Amino acid sequence: MAGVSEDIEEGSEEEMEAMTAGEVLQKLEEAWLNEKFSPELLEIKSDLVECMLDQIKEMEENIKRAKKGDFKVSLHRMEIDRIRFVISSYLRLRLEKIEQNTAHILEVERQRSDEETPHLTPEEHTYAKEYLENMEGHFKGIALRHMPPNLQTLDPKQTVIRPNLDSYIFLKVNENTEGVLVEEETQEAREEVVDLEAGDQHIMRYRPVAPLVSSGAVSLI
Repeated sequence: MAGVSEDIEEGSEEEMEAMTAGEVLQKLEEAWLNEKFSPELLEIKSDLVECMLDQIKEMEENIKRAKKGDFKVSLHRMEIDRIRFVISSYLRLRLEKIEQNTAHILEVERQRSDEETPHLTPEEHTYAKEYLENMEGHFKGIALRHMPPNLQTLDPKQTVIRPNLDSYIFLKVNENTEGVLVEEETQEAREEVVDLEAGDQHIMRYRPVAPLVSSGAVSLI
């Protein structure tokens, strides 16, 4: 019976890379933990999600073809449940962030160039726009319309909620990275630059390592 050790062809515009389902699941779990512990919304890993959804379908078909009493069936059902949990938790975390920082996220997406990869799927983008419109309409209906005319307009600069990129996170280093500027120079202290060695674990502010999370050089834990 096929499980999560089969080979999967993962394609991109630049290359076709053969990965096992287990490796894809590992990448998805890493993306899930990064999303869970990152204060900001990260780039959506749609290819990993779609790949594992296809794998679930294949595993379910294999279960249907399995002989009655095959003890492997229960093991594969448990594995399917685990994969479903990771996918649903990953997508739910993203929706929670979208609802918490809707206006900020849409503003960031509008400012992206055509060459940059969007962090929202088309479905998430539509949801964010509709959620923001509904929230603004609700707020105006229950509060702003009862205020003086000069106070009935919301100032985006004062009302937009943004993630705290200076919050502290735990990280694991995946690739050797030299010269990471942890603290900029101030009147009270000199700048602090550190070298990150693969396998090390650190606790530090998220902002300096945000690009390393995106590149995969570090993972959040």
